[in-house]
Amino acid sequence: MPTVGRGVRLVAPAAFLALCGVLILAMVERQTGRPGFLVGLGLAVLPVPLVLGSLAWLDRVEPAPLRSLLFCFGWGACAATLVAIWANSWTAGLLASHQSPRGETIGSAVVAPLVEESCKGAAVLLLFLVRRRYVGSVIDGIVLAGFVACGFAFTENVLYLGRSYTEDQAVGNGMGGTVYTFVLRGVMSPFAHPLFTALIGIGFGVAAVGRGRLLRVAAPVGGWLAAVVLHGTWNAAASLGTGGFLLVYGVFMVPAFGGLIGLSVWSRSDELKVVGRQLPVYVWAGWLGPAEPAALSAMRLRGRARRRARALYGPAGGRAVAEYIALATALALLRRRAERGSTPVAEFTVRERELLHRLWERRPVAAVVLAEVAAAAPCSYGRS
Repeated sequence: MPTVGRGVRLVAPAAFLALCGVLILAMVERQTGRPGFLVGLGLAVLPVPLVLGSLAWLDRVEPAPLRSLLFCFGWGACAATLVAIWANSWTAGLLASHQSPRGETIGSAVVAPLVEESCKGAAVLLLFLVRRRYVGSVIDGIVLAGFVACGFAFTENVLYLGRSYTEDQAVGNGMGGTVYTFVLRGVMSPFAHPLFTALIGIGFGVAAVGRGRLLRVAAPVGGWLAAVVLHGTWNAAASLGTGGFLLVYGVFMVPAFGGLIGLSVWSRSDELKVVGRQLPVYVWAGWLGPAEPAALSAMRLRGRARRRARALYGPAGGRAVAEYIALATALALLRRRAERGSTPVAEFTVRERELLHRLWERRPVAAVVLAEVAAAAPCSYGRS
């Protein structure tokens, strides 16, 4: 029976997202036509590796499970876009009939950000409620929200680029409009949607590690509001002409993106410092070796340990050490959340026991390699 339950938990979300994918595929192709859809698809996929690669780099300290990342990307690409297109189309028609020329601007600057950030943020909220340990830090929130937003932007780009191509062909404009749309969306702003939705992820990350019930409620709400406002500002810039758009781009978007990068890098470094601070208690208890907290809190030594394990024990040894590193990191972050009161004592006890058991299974390989690399290159905690 537990196996059946696990199977249902895996299959049901996949089936739901697949259904949404079929519907959104048909909807986009109907709006762009087959040639436009294929051109839009080919161009929309180009920025995806850059965005996902950047998020994966941020997530190296405590990598999220692949299934959660796939769920987030699929939610953004299929479910969120499906609901957003339906809702935006309905409200656009309603506003156009009542507000005439102002309706399009209101829909773009107010309604679309509300709808789209709510649809994207719903995935992070769902994981926060159902799989709380997947959203255990600010970095977790940024990465998961970023994957959702990347999926959303991908499908949206297929639609916009496909439409541009179809319009170009209809007026005999070659691909001028298509190139312009790609430069705007794929070159100048591939991180726009991830930036907006990352603010929601930050809110949930703060809620995961913060102290006090008020903060745990206010942080996600504040993140959602910030995402809506920044998204609305970005959309409104399109109605200001080229000069106004570039002003908004330089004054709001570039600094906001720079701030997100700074916060992300700081949070990543902070997670490594948490590993160095929290793991010594397990050294004293006999679960870890004396040199392991130092080795596990430095990205350089982590990578060296994985390579050394592969050289000594083959691919299986490399996997064992990689899993050991991930488990030890999860243990350190779990202990920090418990100290701050954001993880109940009963939940902490069960999860700690589970992580220690899984660590111990991989210890025969990992302990030797980590001790070796730590002795060869002493380092301070938290160095990346």
